[in-house]
Amino acid sequence: MTETQLVRHEAVQGISTITLDSQHNRNALSRQLLDELHLALDEAEANDARAIILRHEGPAFCAGADLKERSSGPPDSGPMVNALERLMDTPRPTIAAVNGAVRAGGLGLMASCDLIVVDHAVTFALTEVRIGVAAAIISVPILRRVPPGKIAAAMLTGEVFSAADARDMGLITHVTEDISATVDGLIDGILAGAPRAVTATKAMLQRVPTLDRDTGFTEMRALSEEFFSGPDAAEGMAAFIEKRLPAWNPAAK
Repeated sequence: MTETQLVRHEAVQGISTITLDSQHNRNALSRQLLDELHLALDEAEANDARAIILRHEGPAFCAGADLKERSSGPPDSGPMVNALERLMDTPRPTIAAVNGAVRAGGLGLMASCDLIVVDHAVTFALTEVRIGVAAAIISVPILRRVPPGKIAAAMLTGEVFSAADARDMGLITHVTEDISATVDGLIDGILAGAPRAVTATKAMLQRVPTLDRDTGFTEMRALSEEFFSGPDAAEGMAAFIEKRLPAWNPAAK
C-alpha cells in the first residue's frame, strides 16, 4: 500500500512553501515526516529559493516526537538534528507560519526558523519532563533565541504558555490575527533586498554574537567595505538617487 504523503513542497516566484500535513497524529515528527521534510528542503535548495516558508495543515503545527515510534526500537535522533540544522544553516531566510498548537519537539522545529509568525491564539508547551525525558536536542535552537531564565519554568514544569508569552521571551518574532498577510509582508521585504545582501545578513545574525568585540569589528568592517564597493551597492544607491526600484542581479548571491 502506498504511503500517504505527509509533507508537500511548492515553489512559486522564487518562494518555497513546505507544508506539514500529517493531521492524523498532529504533525508528529515521525520517520516518514522527517524523511519527506528533508526531500522538501532538497527541492527548495535545488530551486534556489529566495526564502522558505514552513507551514502546516490541521489544528496543530507539530505535536513533537511520534511517541508510538519512539517507544519501540532504538532511538535515532539524527534525522531530527539534521532537519533543525538545515533550517538554521540554509542561506535562505526561513519563516515558520504557525496557526495551531506547538508542543515539545515542534518548538524546536519552529525555533530553527529565522522568523516565526504565530496566530495570537496559539499555545505552546515543552512537555518532555512529563513523559520522563528532557527537551535536549531542541534546546539548541531554543536557547539561541531565549535566555535560559525566561524559559526555565516552561522547560521544568511542562506548563502551557501563550503566544504573547512566547513573544515576550523572544521565542517568536510576530504575533498576528492574519498570518497570511504578515508572512506576505515579510516575503515582500525579503524580495526587495539584494539577494546577496539578504544571505550575508542571515549569516551575520548568526556569526556576530559568537565573536569577541575586536574580531567582530574586524570581520564586519571587511564585510561592509566589500559590499559598499560591490555592484549591488552601486545599483541600490543609484536607484535611491533616481527614485526607482533597484534591479538586482538574481545570480549575485
